[in-house]
Amino acid sequence: MTAAQQYTPGPARTPHELNHLLGSAARSRAPHLGPADNEAIVNAAAAAIAAGDTDPDPAEVAAGLGAATEAVRERAATVFPDSGARPVSWSAFGAVIPVLAGSAGAGASSISVAMSDVLQQAGRCVLLVDADDPARSGLACASSVEGPWVQRVNTQVAIRYSWRADALLARVETDLPTITPGMVPVPPDWLPDPAPDPLHATVVDLGHGGWRAAATPTYGAGGWLRRGLPAQRPILVVRATRPSLRQAEQVLARMDPWVRRGAATAPVQLVVNGARKWPAGVSGAAGARITPLLADALFVPHDRNWELSGITDDPSPARAADALRPLLAAWGLVASPRRG
Repeated sequence: MTAAQQYTPGPARTPHELNHLLGSAARSRAPHLGPADNEAIVNAAAAAIAAGDTDPDPAEVAAGLGAATEAVRERAATVFPDSGARPVSWSAFGAVIPVLAGSAGAGASSISVAMSDVLQQAGRCVLLVDADDPARSGLACASSVEGPWVQRVNTQVAIRYSWRADALLARVETDLPTITPGMVPVPPDWLPDPAPDPLHATVVDLGHGGWRAAATPTYGAGGWLRRGLPAQRPILVVRATRPSLRQAEQVLARMDPWVRRGAATAPVQLVVNGARKWPAGVSGAAGARITPLLADALFVPHDRNWELSGITDDPSPARAADALRPLLAAWGLVASPRRG
């Protein structure tokens, strides 16, 4: 009998016992379930209990979410074999730019959409991937209407394609109560059929707070960090505060074992969102992994209207686009702003 079958709700259970049982139910269908996915699944199932929703059985919900995560891991093992021993091919995606939040509220979604806007305004064909849980996505309003094109990944998860001006926006669509980092479709499943030709760049908002996305760079949302050729250009987004730098250091520390074994690509660019320079004393909080990125840190100025309204289908603020354009020019993706 599985843990899901053994579950019976009752006021006598303590939160610790309930969390253990829900986690066991998830792992009964996902023997390789990682801590980040397990935590998210337990939280979703426990929230249903707190709301008084016990139909379907929350333990069965946890087991189903575990099975969905395991299916993505198995799919990743098929399309990305060798568990990171060999680099994967990113050639079908053009230049791959995964955008990782170094701390909560860093603004990775804003940076992702601004980079996409700069690229498509320069006439480049861009795929903007929203890998976050739909319920928490910063790109939920990035297009004026939901596109009619849906590509089913499996029985529970699909990808819906919409337009953001001339950029193709791809977002997860599901009836599941949550999408954990490990449930996010593997990168090849995000390409529409037929794929754009040529596709110049793929900008990926990894979502999941950065911390969870960085936990498993071999599948799920973190799969976009998988070492490959041509090499991706991961971006780490932080705020100009000491807490943000400290949290970002821990994100890189979580990635470090994967980077050292050659399975993942570490961020190559630090973007400081909402500031023009470091406030006095802040950069000194950078740890050993962040420090090498400080010299070339790129600052994106604060925009009050953008902060208040969030990302909409309107173009990104000019000051954000102008700040990011030189970086994309340096990577050879747009013309240098100094020309003409």
